[in-house]
Amino acid sequence: MPDPQIITLGCRLNAYESEVMRKHASGAGLDDAIIVNTCAVTGEAVRQATQTIRKLRRENPDARIIVTGCAAQIEPERFAALAEVDHVIGNAEKLEAETFAGLSTSDSERVQVNDIMSVRETAGHLIDGFGCRTRAYVQIQNGCDHRCTFCIIPFGRGPSRSVPAGEIVAQVRKLVEGGYREVVLTGVDITAYGADLPGSTTLGRLTRQILKLVPELERLRLSSIDQVEADAHLLDAIAEEERLMPHLHLSLQAGDDMVLKRMKRRHSRADAVSFCTQVRWLRPDVVFGADLIAGFPTETEDMFENSVRVVEECELTYLHVFPFSPRNGTPAARMPQVPRPIVKERAARLRQTGSEALSRFLDAHRGSEVEVLMERHDMGRTRQFAEVRVSSSASAGSILHARVYGHDGRRLTGEVLA
Repeated sequence: MPDPQIITLGCRLNAYESEVMRKHASGAGLDDAIIVNTCAVTGEAVRQATQTIRKLRRENPDARIIVTGCAAQIEPERFAALAEVDHVIGNAEKLEAETFAGLSTSDSERVQVNDIMSVRETAGHLIDGFGCRTRAYVQIQNGCDHRCTFCIIPFGRGPSRSVPAGEIVAQVRKLVEGGYREVVLTGVDITAYGADLPGSTTLGRLTRQILKLVPELERLRLSSIDQVEADAHLLDAIAEEERLMPHLHLSLQAGDDMVLKRMKRRHSRADAVSFCTQVRWLRPDVVFGADLIAGFPTETEDMFENSVRVVEECELTYLHVFPFSPRNGTPAARMPQVPRPIVKERAARLRQTGSEALSRFLDAHRGSEVEVLMERHDMGRTRQFAEVRVSSSASAGSILHARVYGHDGRRLTGEVLA
C-alpha cells in the first residue's frame, strides 16, 4: 500500500512533524489520506494553504483530506468551513498516534483542535528518516514565550517547551545509524531550549552533549537562532566543535532600533553587530543568514536604510526577506501601515542587497577546495551551507571534495577532486 501523501508548508519544524505524521497515519491504515501541514506566519501563507487544499481536492476527488498545522490551529473554523476538507486537527493532536487511529474509524470527530496554550510538554518522536540519506531534522523544542508584535506563531504553537536531552540524543543516534550524515536541530525558538527542564540545560550544553555522545555524526547544524539568547556554552561550541557547522541563521528582523522596539524584539542593532563580530572572531569561517522584514508599520526611509546597512555591518550572506504583511490578531496589524507599493519596493531593494552580498561571498570561493555533502547526483552543500553544482555525478548522501571554479550568482560550480 502507498504511504499517505503529506503536503508540508512552512518551516523546518513542520518538515520534521510531517514525518511523524506519516508514520502515525501509515500505522493507522490511512493510505488514501492527503495531509496538509499548514503555515500561518503570514496572511499570504494561509491563503496559499486554502488554494492548495482546493487544488488537491480537484485532483483527488476520492481522497480523505486532513488539514493540520499552525493555520489550522489558529483558525480551525476557516478550514472546517471548506467543503474540500474532511478533518481538521490541531498542532498537538497531529503528533499523537491515537489521533490517526481515531481518524481511521467512521465516527471520528471532524474537528479536533484543543487549547494549545495548555500544552506543557513536548515529547521526542523517533522517526526512521526523511526519504533520503542526506540531511535530517530533529525537533528539540516547540512553542514560544515571546510576543513579537508581528507574530501569530505563539498562538499556533503554544508555550515554549523542550524535549529532554536523552530523547534527542537517541533520535540523532538512530538517524546516524540509518545513514544520515547531517542533522539539523530545529524548533520554534531553539535558543530557549532547556529553560523549562530541570537543571541548567541550554542549547549550548545540548549541542556539546550530542557531539560527545554521537561521535559518528559528521555534521550538526542549528536552525534559526535568536542571537540575544545564545548562551556561553553555545559560543564555546561554535569556537571549538569542528562538527558544528559554521553557518548560523539569525532572527534579526530589522536593523533599526526604533523598529526593533516596536516589533518588541529583545535586541538592539548594536547587539546584533556585536554578536556577529564576536562569533566571527571565535570562528573565522562562519557565515550568517538572517530574517529581515521590509516595510514594518511606521518604518521611514531612514529606518529602512538602517536595515540595509546592517547587512554589511553584520556581513550577512543569506537573507530571507519578508515584505511586511499584517496578520490579524497581532498588535502590528493595528499600527499605522506603510503603503503596499513602498513595502514591495523596499523588499525588492533588500533582496537585491542580499543578492549582492551572496555574490561577493561566492566570488571569494573561486579556486578554493570545499567539502560537499551531496543532496542530488550533481548538487550538494558546503559546510557553510552554500549550494555547489558539480560537473560529475555522485551519489546523494556522499561527502566529497570539490574545486570551485565559478558560480551563477546563487550557487557555486565546481569539479570533484579525485
